[in-house]
Amino acid sequence: MTAVTLTYCVPCGFRERALDTQEAVLTSLESEIDRFELVMGDHGVFRVEVGDEIVFDKEVDDFDIDGIVRDVREQL
Repeated sequence: MTAVTLTYCVPCGFRERALDTQEAVLTSLESEIDRFELVMGDHGVFRVEVGDEIVFDKEVDDFDIDGIVRDVREQL
């Protein structure tokens, strides 16, 4: 089991999106992870990491909560 980290941009107003993503991941995978961490950031960041692996970055990927959950699951 491992840690999931979601870093989101506070000035951009991504808190609700981060909380929705956190809820989706925990609903599906809570028993498979040790820790879920929300990290406040800036400069437009919205990134999900499993351990040291980036599984979602809004700079590269289209936002899709179901896709993020699938990618987190695959990385576990």
